Amino acid sequence: MGGYAPIADYAAIGDGRTVALVARDGAIDWLCLPNLDSPSVFGAVIDSERGGAFTLAPEGAYEVTRRYAPDTNVLETTFTTRDGVVRVTDAMTLPGGALPPLRELVRRVDGLGGRVAMRWRVTPRFGYGLRKTRIAARDGVPVASAGNDALAVRAWDAGNVRCDADSIGASFEAQAGHRATVAMVTAHDEPLVIPGRAQVESRLDATREFWRRWSSGGRYEGPWREAVIRSALALKLLVYAPSGAIAAAPTTSLPEREGGERNWDYRFCWIRDSSFTLEALSQLGCLGEMESFFWWFMHATKLTRPALQVLYRLDGGTHLAERILPLDGYRGSRPVRIGNAAASQRQLDIYGDLLDTAWVYTSRGGRIARDTGDELAEVADYVCDVWRAPDRGIWEVRMAPRHFTHSKAMCWVALDRAQRLASTQHIRGRSAARWRAEAAEIRAFIETRCWSSRLESYVAAAGDEDLDASLLLMAIMRYREPDDPRIRATIEAVRRHLAHGPLVYRYTGEDGLAGREGAFVCCSFWLVEALALAGRQDEAARMMETLLAYANDVGLYAEELEPSTGAFLGNFPQALVHLALISAAMVFGPRGGT
Repeated sequence: MGGYAPIADYAAIGDGRTVALVARDGAIDWLCLPNLDSPSVFGAVIDSERGGAFTLAPEGAYEVTRRYAPDTNVLETTFTTRDGVVRVTDAMTLPGGALPPLRELVRRVDGLGGRVAMRWRVTPRFGYGLRKTRIAARDGVPVASAGNDALAVRAWDAGNVRCDADSIGASFEAQAGHRATVAMVTAHDEPLVIPGRAQVESRLDATREFWRRWSSGGRYEGPWREAVIRSALALKLLVYAPSGAIAAAPTTSLPEREGGERNWDYRFCWIRDSSFTLEALSQLGCLGEMESFFWWFMHATKLTRPALQVLYRLDGGTHLAERILPLDGYRGSRPVRIGNAAASQRQLDIYGDLLDTAWVYTSRGGRIARDTGDELAEVADYVCDVWRAPDRGIWEVRMAPRHFTHSKAMCWVALDRAQRLASTQHIRGRSAARWRAEAAEIRAFIETRCWSSRLESYVAAAGDEDLDASLLLMAIMRYREPDDPRIRATIEAVRRHLAHGPLVYRYTGEDGLAGREGAFVCCSFWLVEALALAGRQDEAARMMETLLAYANDVGLYAEELEPSTGAFLGNFPQALVHLALISAAMVFGPRGGT
């Protein structure tokens, strides 16, 4: 529609540095280079005219089926035409063997039957489509460049390659048994490495094998194994390998409401995802990723402790100034933003996330050095000083700060986890008496000012009557036990006021932005987990089955869903949704039991 594919039509491929989105029609409409948070070279998903893309598809009418090769992040798309069948295998290859290119995108076409006329075209647009791109042949190899960025296209048995001022491409016929390969290799501030076909094919095969080996280490063998392993693979795509940081999503400005202003850049690492991430990685047996992420997290937050920044760059940097690009936006959804102003907000829940992350890490066998322990104790002391202040809350509202219940509960979590870390001698407990006293004060505040007798529920913020799905985390984070009467009543209130079938909206009330949004998918999985923890496993399992059916054809989720249509909204694929899915599944045990 208007040059844009539905968000649900995309699959993701990546190499631990960046991620590409591949549509059902074979178009790669999003790829940032050299890294996930760099400017795009293919950005048609946020501007279909100027963004650039890499298309590859039959020339005539076709039907499409696709899947990931089992337990991998290698995508297989099968096109069936009136005259034949072809399979396209897409991957961002992993480095190996001889000197590899900086980044390498490989697209292999196998003829499976009959004859299929194929066409491919690379239309690079560096710098979010705002930089002038030059295309020319160098020693017979097509090269596109802009400043210190360049890419080359190698093609074998894929037609006679032609260049013009805008693109590189060719047409060819794929017959049964025919194999064509197109590789795009890139460079940034360094010479281009131009590979041969054997090297490209070898890296593609090795990449497939790497993903299979990685997936085989997963511990989950329950009834939802396919969804859990796919979620783990989606998270692995979002790990920035040089640092261990995990991006919230690989995209920017995919809208929470088409045509609206709720368009944000998610290509950063949020503190609040940390404890969910550590728990999921440890439960799945991904101990290497758990270790890397924890210490990246400790290093990044060291720059600002005891005060914390809400989110950080993937390299640990703190500069995330938000600005608007002169682009059309997905189906006219403007503004298109890069950077994220939420980094400068006060959000008090993140201190609970930090201390809970440390607790999860140590409870899984990790060790904390004395100086790190002292820094964590300093954070707990800081929470004692600031918890009474209003903040912007977990949902980063762009309006006046409030006394959000979830923020207060997570401050209680921070002091509770500090006490636990001190009791296990991972940190020094010189302020333990103060932590206990302030934790009691926080609980008194929540129980007297954040409970509504009329609603029979905790409320979004002190003194109001709005509801918020983040209240479900009070059970998951054990502010109170999940079968506590007030927690059980809050779960029911969230279902009554925020649920649309199995899908859950984030909150009632205003948030400082125009328009409304879709149902927030991670909240739906939080509801599953809260119900299961409260002893309602059968009901939770039925809801889990329903939610799994909302994934797209390759098992991925966007941030939000439109309940009436099932349309995907928001950035894609979103880490927090897949983390919540894994966490909910694990409540039933690694083998599906309770």
